Amino acid sequence: MSTILKWAGNKTAVMPELMKHLPAGSRLVEPFAGSCAVMMATNYPQYLVADINADLINLYQRAAQNTEELIACALVFFREDNNAESYYQNRLRFNTDTTLTALERAALFLYLNRHCYRGLCRYNLNGQFNVPFGNYKKPYFPHAEILTFAEKGHRATFICASYDETLAMLQVGDVVYCDPPYDGTFTAYHTAGFTESDQYHLASILERRSSEGHPVIVSNSDTLLINSIYHNFTRHRITAKRSMGIEAGEGKSADEIIAVSEWVPPVPLYGHAVSFYQRFKKHGLPRAKA
Repeated sequence: MSTILKWAGNKTAVMPELMKHLPAGSRLVEPFAGSCAVMMATNYPQYLVADINADLINLYQRAAQNTEELIACALVFFREDNNAESYYQNRLRFNTDTTLTALERAALFLYLNRHCYRGLCRYNLNGQFNVPFGNYKKPYFPHAEILTFAEKGHRATFICASYDETLAMLQVGDVVYCDPPYDGTFTAYHTAGFTESDQYHLASILERRSSEGHPVIVSNSDTLLINSIYHNFTRHRITAKRSMGIEAGEGKSADEIIAVSEWVPPVPLYGHAVSFYQRFKKHGLPRAKA
């Protein structure tokens, strides 16, 4: 299934492999929303989808809650003259017009994503969207994708929050899937960026959440840093074709990892003997002291 947005790191192509590592649960929690390809390809009862990019979350909220209004509003921009002058006028309005409604801003964000250079999402230090015009002959309007998204979106809660704030909201039965900005790649999807320190901090939080009984799955680059900080996870190497950007145009691919936490379900205080056995069958039963 295609997604509403063009998005660097879109997981659609690797979903067959990723699905092997996503266990059942009552809710899937995604601290990095991205294209929402994982939400669209899975069937969890509920979803908590978060991102620090307010424009991204606003679009998803409007698509889920104001579906027809968003389509009508966005079509107005898509029907304008497809040229650089119109694009830069709309980009300026997106960056400076404080009177825009949430619906108008979502429609403009969709327009910019589909008309900008290679579908990039990039902001300057002032928080202004600064990707140049893409000069595409006929940018695609994702009408069907918005409608399909709205059907699934009724099961989801979309919030603008940082990854650490989101991971503090976990409940019993939650499964965590993280697709952060990749190590060694472009990370300016938000003014704050995503640093090496963030990679370490995220990994430490995920280890704690895993130890509390939450299944954790992470996608990232196959680099020395990522393999080091996720050394306590089982790492599965995959090769992913680039779906966007210059590398996509050149048909390039990249090595990635899917890191899966080795969590052990907690045993209730008055659990059955079989639960005790299941907990220790991998590591061996404790021996009595002599």
